[in-house]
Amino acid sequence: MIERMKKLTFLVTQKEYDAFIDGLREQGVVHVQQLKQGQTSPALQKALDERVRYQQALDYLDISFKAWEKEAGGNSELKIQDSNTLLDEVERLKAEEVSIRHTIDEAEKNIQKLEPWGNFDWEKVKELQEKTGMQVYFYACGAKSFQAEWAEKYFATPIDEYRKRTYFLAFSDEEPDIKAERLELPNGSLDQYKKEAEEARAALQQNHDTTCEVARQYRDALEAGLKQAQGEIQLRQVELSDESIAEGAVRLMVGWTLEEKAEGLAKWLDEKQVYYELEDPAYEDDVPVKIKNDGYTSLFEPILRMYSLPNYHDIDPSLFFAPFFMLFFGLCLGDGGYGLIVLLGGIYLALKGSEETKKYGRLGIWLGLATLVCGLLTGTFFGIDLTQQDWAFLAPVKPYFLNDNGVGKIFGYSPMMVISVIIGLVQVLLGMVLKACKAWKNYGFGYSIGTFSWVVALLSAIALFGLPACGVALPQGLVYALYGLIAISVVGIFLYNNPSAYKNPILGPLLNIGGGVWATYGMATGLLGDLLSYIRLFALGLTGGVLGGVFNALAFDLTSSLPWFIRWLPMVLILLAGHGITFALSMISAFVHPMRLTFVEFFKNADFSGGGKEYTPFRKVQS
Repeated sequence: MIERMKKLTFLVTQKEYDAFIDGLREQGVVHVQQLKQGQTSPALQKALDERVRYQQALDYLDISFKAWEKEAGGNSELKIQDSNTLLDEVERLKAEEVSIRHTIDEAEKNIQKLEPWGNFDWEKVKELQEKTGMQVYFYACGAKSFQAEWAEKYFATPIDEYRKRTYFLAFSDEEPDIKAERLELPNGSLDQYKKEAEEARAALQQNHDTTCEVARQYRDALEAGLKQAQGEIQLRQVELSDESIAEGAVRLMVGWTLEEKAEGLAKWLDEKQVYYELEDPAYEDDVPVKIKNDGYTSLFEPILRMYSLPNYHDIDPSLFFAPFFMLFFGLCLGDGGYGLIVLLGGIYLALKGSEETKKYGRLGIWLGLATLVCGLLTGTFFGIDLTQQDWAFLAPVKPYFLNDNGVGKIFGYSPMMVISVIIGLVQVLLGMVLKACKAWKNYGFGYSIGTFSWVVALLSAIALFGLPACGVALPQGLVYALYGLIAISVVGIFLYNNPSAYKNPILGPLLNIGGGVWATYGMATGLLGDLLSYIRLFALGLTGGVLGGVFNALAFDLTSSLPWFIRWLPMVLILLAGHGITFALSMISAFVHPMRLTFVEFFKNADFSGGGKEYTPFRKVQS
């Protein structure tokens, strides 16, 4: 549900401005509209930069503390006096870690290059070159590729056989003609680089110890600094949200507050003798949005936010798409066993997770329940087709499973395919009803007649022609009534789909007839495409069950020749790997495709515009 808003316009003298801003911040119920769009100030930029520094410091400490806490030592002498010094210290530690790791990487690369050659002294190599007047070249080749002629011609001398490669020296006053990989060795010795790597690791450990101690002692201070920076940003943004009038003597501000908070705010403004106007928003106003839903519907708000918040003139779709999304998820995942896994995982998160993850755990419980129910209705449990099992307790319910072996085909099609299309039709019609309600809310009842007419016509046609096809005989009176409803709906579709056109009495009827023809073409082509999209619910659910069954067959068939005391291990491994892959792929599909049906088919038919800006009242950030 989108909560109702009130628009506030303030006129504040320059003298009273600072006190007014502080008081408004204390009230904490006004979303201040930024009148100077795209502008910034040095103070705002400084606050933005500080927020980035605090957030990066916290992210670095959190990652580092989780990675190194168990191996870090203590450093109780760490003393940091102020926030700037603290940020500088964290940034120094981060840069130092990067530098040390680079040193370790370079040392290890050099060690790897020198290991086949041992710990030789470069000075002696240079002395040898001076005495012989020949250059020393380093080569490597496959162990079987070394040629004796290289030894005769270039005094090639093998040094080591390392990882199936021969490392050798060659001497010549010019580059030898040797078909092997020529190596460029680092300038230091093997011992030197080993010592360098060891010292760098010790420095890295010291860096770890200090970083963990900073995290233990000063993380709360960084959190407080981040909140202070966020509050400063909000304050500086508000300072850019007024316009000076009367040659700078008065400031004009525009804000929004919840209707339920308006009375208390007006009382405070009266006490402070601030001039203000309190009014309902105009249609063209950019009104911030606050949505409020019950405990169940609010679990699906993160899914809605992935698309967009509704704007103030939309109807909040959360309540209407939440049950469908849950059902779609269950049908796409399609297996009762997988639903049980999701359910148990959701229960664990809801009980043991953090405050942030508990709500996702509760969402998982609902999605797991939906999948468990859908999987049992379609007769699939961990890839097992329950209709094919001879278990006695299943005998009474086998005829009712919604698959070809249960209730059988409907109109020659799989029952789940037909049910998927019916579910799609219900959601599309619901979307059209919401579209009509939105038009009624924003423009008046007359603007909803065309859409309501389509809903009535479609429902009447389904009852008139669909029920007899299912073997339901309709009374003759009801048949006449349905024809009458269709006729009345046709009038609404072709003569009242655009009431504003009747401002011109001559062109109005023609424009409405033309609009009705165009709407009919769109409905004829679009509705069929929308309904066919819902077949994916059947296809994806079927795919998951089939893949699970395939891995079940592989696990039992491939191990059937093994003795039982050996057979169980490969069988379990195949089942775990197979069902793990199937579960992961099915989970991706079970999120992606319901979102696609919601965001495309449902939101399109519901005329959901989105693009809402969240209501963020100007208030002190709590430390």
